[in-house]
This record gives sequence, structure tokens and C-alpha cells, in this order.
Amino acid sequence: MPAAYAQAPGVEPLGPSTGATPTKAPASITLTPSGKRGPAPTPDPAYAAYQRGHFRTALDLAVKRANTTGDPVAMVLAGELLSIGYGVPQDPAAARAWFEAAAAKGNSDALFTLGAWKMEQPSTQRKDEAVALFRQSAEKGNSAAAYNLGLVYLQGLVAPKEPALAAEWFRRAANLDQVDAIYALATLYRDGNGVPQDRLETSRLLYRASELGNVVATTELAIMVFNGDGVPKDEERAAALFRKAALAGNAIAQNRYARILSAGRGVPQDKVAAATWHMMAKAQKLDDPMLDKLVASLTPEERTEAESRAKLWLSPP
Repeated sequence: MPAAYAQAPGVEPLGPSTGATPTKAPASITLTPSGKRGPAPTPDPAYAAYQRGHFRTALDLAVKRANTTGDPVAMVLAGELLSIGYGVPQDPAAARAWFEAAAAKGNSDALFTLGAWKMEQPSTQRKDEAVALFRQSAEKGNSAAAYNLGLVYLQGLVAPKEPALAAEWFRRAANLDQVDAIYALATLYRDGNGVPQDRLETSRLLYRASELGNVVATTELAIMVFNGDGVPKDEERAAALFRKAALAGNAIAQNRYARILSAGRGVPQDKVAAATWHMMAKAQKLDDPMLDKLVASLTPEERTEAESRAKLWLSPP
């Protein structure tokens, strides 16, 4: 997918295709004569080939469709495959031509991709052009473009920083369930940056981002719930949130969960389990002197048990 070219601290940007396996299109999406995507009982042949990993066939079918009907969605698919070069020869010039053709027809994905390319250029003029393309794409409902506009204004990439304007674009993307925008907006409400500081709204947004899979949001929400910071204090619920994020591999959550396990706060006390989680966090190079002391206080048998459990978690499947 096309990507972000500004990045807020702790916010994961969306990024352009650079050779990784392409994101598969949903099976229920098809190409229509109008160029719009919509539900259909049978996927378009180009996307069906794309989903099966038959990228050469997908490219041939997309090019044929684009040349025959002028379908901008087919143009985007052709541009994506040629840009990635996954299963077909990489051809940036041809990819750009397809994206430009689709953008001329108002396709929001193509507008975003062209904006992303321009944002990478050192020229201030190109960055201004990128912002204009992001705005066109966002106005057509592209949540990634709206999120990137928020990042542009948050960081002041092409003009002085405007956090209030950043918040507006993050909110538009958040309303479309763009998870990184939801988290970014939560951080603005947390810090009172461009919006009034509001701990309740922060927690609401963090909860939604957590539901959508943002592990950092889950961790931050757990901290708020554990401390009763703007929300009712609930150590048991906080423990469940820490565990969720810890299982997803977040090192901060692993250490926080280890701490409450060691103290028996919200969960039954279990020092061996606490040591296990801390060892997993240390494997990600996150230290915690208090938990180091806990590990040192274990009996040789307990430490061996914790190390064995951590090794099982850390070993590749």
C-alpha cells in the first residue's frame, strides 16, 4: 500500500510498496465498468489471479481491462504490480504512468501513491504538490491520505506545525477506522496538542485503536486503567489488557505485566510467570532493575523453570 512520509512519535505510518509481498485484495471486491470497487459474488479475474499469487496473469488481465475500458482500478493494480516487481519485472516508469492515468480519472489510491512519491523528493515544490495530492485523495475518502496529511501538519513538513489541523485530518481518518490515525488522535488528546486535553477521550480512542489491533494503544490504555487515570481504576481489567499486549510481543507490556504478576495486583501472584515475561522483554533489550532483582531472588529451580518457559515462547515455531 502507499505510505506515510511523515511520522509522529510512536505512530506507525502507512508505507508505499517497495518489494514486499503485496497486500491481497478482499475476495468480495471486484472491478466494475465504472472503475469503482463493490461487492460481487465472483471476483474480477485480475484480482482473483492477484489473490492466488499469479501476478503475471494479474498484470496481463489488469492491463487488458485498463486499455479496453479505461478502468482506473485496473490501472492501479497494474501500477502496483509493476511498482513492486513481485512476480513480474519491476518497472517504476511504467508503474508511475499507470498511477498517473488512474489519478487523472480521480482514483484516490493513485492520487495517494503519486503524493507519496512526491513527498520523498527533496524539493519543497514537490512536497507542496504531495500535500495537494494527499488532500485530493483524502477528500475522496482515502483514510491513509487523511492520516498522512495529519502527520504532515503535525510535524510541519512543508509549513509551520499546525497540530489543530493535524487533529482534523486524523479525526477524518479515524472516522474511517484508520487505526494509526485513531492512536495518533489519542496522543493529541492525551497531551492537549491541537485539541483540549481530555483523558476520557484519550481512553475512548485508545480503546478503539486497541480493538483494531494497535498494541501500543492497548499498552497505554492498560496503564490508564491500572492507575485510574481519567477512567475508573480496575486492576483486573488492566492486567487483562497488559497480558493481551504482552502476548502480542510488546516489551513494555511484558514488563508491566511481569510487575503486576510479581505483586499480585489484578492477577494472582506468580513470581515465576513474572520472571518469564521479564526475560521475554529483556530478549527485546528492555531492562527493568526491579524485575532483575525479582529474577535474582528466585530459587535455582524457579529460575530454571522461568528460563524454560521463556525459551519456549522465544523459540521460532
